[in-house]
Order: sequence, then structure tokens, then C-alpha cells
Amino acid sequence: MTEQAAADTPQADPAVSVVGPGDGETIVLGTTRMRVLEDGSHTRHRLAIAESVLAPRTQGPPQHRHARHDEGFYILSGTVRFTVGHDTYDAAAGTLVMVPPGTPHTFANLTDQPAVMLSTFTPDLYVQYFRDLQEALAGGRPPTPQAGIEAMSRYATEPAADLA
Repeated sequence: MTEQAAADTPQADPAVSVVGPGDGETIVLGTTRMRVLEDGSHTRHRLAIAESVLAPRTQGPPQHRHARHDEGFYILSGTVRFTVGHDTYDAAAGTLVMVPPGTPHTFANLTDQPAVMLSTFTPDLYVQYFRDLQEALAGGRPPTPQAGIEAMSRYATEPAADLA
């Protein structure tokens, strides 16, 4: 059976994944704490989901583009500023922002309150990037722009240099 046919074949007895409030993998990236709720291992790598808490006054990554995955952000609390190309959007709780492949984007919490968002990655490609980034920051090593670019490139992502 081909890999695609195997992926399209329904499982006879699919396993249900349940992640409780205290469960999931925690990834800490500076002032952002991410809880991976689904890393793709239960969705045949079609979907990953993470909850992120951005501390007050948290700057996000530089604008970047994903070549191979959609990214979604649902704001659970607070307000997150999204920059998409030259446009900005202040997304309050209850707002969904969907970013298709190739679209330059970044986000930040510019307020004095924490912001919480649920992110989706379709397919799950980008979750490993966050793991790699956490490892690179381990031991208090300062991040370098080159290290970030190299890590991004392993996951079909590049900085939006034309917007820097």
C-alpha cells in the first residue's frame, strides 16, 4: 500500500487523544510558554495544536513565511498584535487569524496583560522547530539571528527579509 493510501485509509479502531489541563509538553521560549496539546502523533501528522501564553510586552519572531504549512491563531484572552506584510491587526479574545503558506507574518503582545492563544499547524511540521529553538536557548545561551534562520530553514520557513 502506498504511503498516501495508508494515510487515507480509516483506522478500524482509532485511538482517541485526551490532553487534560495539566498535560501536554511544555516549551519555554523566553517570555512565551507553549503547551503542545497535539504534536501530530495522533493525527498522522496532519495537524498540531499548541496553547501559548505571551507575557506582557512580548515581542514575537521577525516576520517570516512558511512554505509548507498553514498556521492558525485563536485568541483565548488578551490582545495580540499581528503584522502581516505592512498591515497590522489587533486581535482580541475570540478572534481567529489564519495564515496560509507564503504569507509574511509575526505577532506580539504589546499590552500590560498576558495574552493566551491557541495555535494550529497544518501539517504538524513546525512543532519540532519550537523544540529545536528551546534546545538552542537552553543554559541561558543568547539567541543569534543566524541560529534562528538556520532552525527556521529546516522547517520550510524563511524570514521575510523584504519586510525587515
